[in-house]
Amino acid sequence: MTAAERRAREKEELRQKILDTARELFVAQGYEGVTLRKIAEAIEYAPGTIYSYFEDKEALMRALCMADWEAFEQFFPREALPADPLEMIRALGAGYIRFALSHPNHYRLMFMTTHPVEPPAEALEKRGDPTRDGYALLLQTAQRAIDAGLLREDLRDAPLVAQTLWAGVHGMASIEIAMGRDPWLEWAPVDARVNAMLDVLTAGLARREKAAP
Repeated sequence: MTAAERRAREKEELRQKILDTARELFVAQGYEGVTLRKIAEAIEYAPGTIYSYFEDKEALMRALCMADWEAFEQFFPREALPADPLEMIRALGAGYIRFALSHPNHYRLMFMTTHPVEPPAEALEKRGDPTRDGYALLLQTAQRAIDAGLLREDLRDAPLVAQTLWAGVHGMASIEIAMGRDPWLEWAPVDARVNAMLDVLTAGLARREKAAP
């Protein structure tokens, strides 16, 4: 490795350290409670070091959002998803929860923390594109299930279906992150709870076949 390559690697490692530390502080103290100086103190660098990477706190937050959403999207490889819409809905729900439980700080910042900063332009470019936007993919899958006659007849609104599913998996993910180690409760194994919740969600949405006379 050349000296230039080593410096580039060290620079990227420090940038990642800044992002990871900022994420932890934003989750713990809220966006308004964190300053670049606090982040610098946490990583034991001078505040000027942060400014050499990010113009201000808003720029740092935007970079953090882009990095975290990129990590989130990697949990939904489109080519690996099942073709059947109901099976895909279940796979998307399972992937969502898997991401949340393996990246709890990412999840807290993305879905459990108020964001006062406008999304970066690069993120807005993905909005509505099912190949790059997880919600758009869920919405498209809900519409496919409706068009295929797989859902209950009263469920004809794709946004309603998608947002109901999202609420269900978010509830599962957030309660596990917030209370999964609470000694007051005797929790069933997390995989069993995830599977049971996904079973209930998909069965509740699916069209019921009429019984034979």
